Amino acid sequence: MANTSSRTLRLLSLLQTHRSWSGAELAERLEVSVRTLRRDVDRLRELGYPVEAQRGVAGGYQLTAGAALPPLVLDDEEAVALGVGLQAAVQGGMVTGITESSVRALTKLVQVMPSRLRRRVDALAAMTVPAVWGNSGPSVDSHALISIAQACRDSERLEFTYTARDGERSARHVEPHRLVLLGRRWYLVAWDLTRYDWRSFRLDRLAKPQSTGAHFGPRELPTRDAAEFVRSGIDNLPAQHRVEALVHAPAAVVRAHIGAWATIEEIDGSACLLRMTSEALDWPTMALGATGADFEVLSPPELLDHLRDLADRFSRATAASDRRLRSAKRC
Repeated sequence: MANTSSRTLRLLSLLQTHRSWSGAELAERLEVSVRTLRRDVDRLRELGYPVEAQRGVAGGYQLTAGAALPPLVLDDEEAVALGVGLQAAVQGGMVTGITESSVRALTKLVQVMPSRLRRRVDALAAMTVPAVWGNSGPSVDSHALISIAQACRDSERLEFTYTARDGERSARHVEPHRLVLLGRRWYLVAWDLTRYDWRSFRLDRLAKPQSTGAHFGPRELPTRDAAEFVRSGIDNLPAQHRVEALVHAPAAVVRAHIGAWATIEEIDGSACLLRMTSEALDWPTMALGATGADFEVLSPPELLDHLRDLADRFSRATAASDRRLRSAKRC
């Protein structure tokens, strides 16, 4: 008979199959008496797992939803599937609000995943091409992302090579604070130990991140949070398109769609002011379209020209499609 800890984990794994087990079935699987099984079930309940027991011929033990999420036990196939799914969420970044959570979850999973399973996750991810809407931005190596996330979590200093906007490469030594996904790009907010100041680093320009193993104490950011720090730095960069638009929709609705990439200021219950900064006009165009509301461009004039060009192109496309459909009907 297995020891109490391993037997409890085995019981948990069986209960997480989302079926009802009779006491006799579970006792036989675990090679214990029904009395010992009851004690193991009570132990799971003490740990926060909501195990429901029903009497009668059709009764049995079943794991139900509780008030909090308890630790899960995954088999090899489930762990690999979860790892691949989290990598896809990290690399795609299509669903607002879950990408950074996916990085945290992937970091925890990779830390305890056996190397044989990690190789399977890497192989599956390498052979899978995610479908991405529009321009997903520069690609970022998931292994680098995980190692940086671990350093942020564990407050360990990082060393890496960084390529600046002008192409200059330099060795950097930092105290990592947070990862931020903004405008479909990943940024690391960190205290730069060489320049003695806070800096944000684009991960697609960062190479060979290595933890030094040296720990550090917390520092206070000069802004409310890391996302605001990155956004303020982007707004101060030269040669950027600073977009302002009046959106005819409530501010809360617009924030739910594109709040991660723009600043939304409420005007009244039916309109808001959108501000965002971008190197190219395609992304503000897609963001404004994603709100599902009418809008008026306040600046820059180049965005109006861009929209007119797109409108003309779409009009030509619909006219050509209409002619083709009418011709097909006549035939």
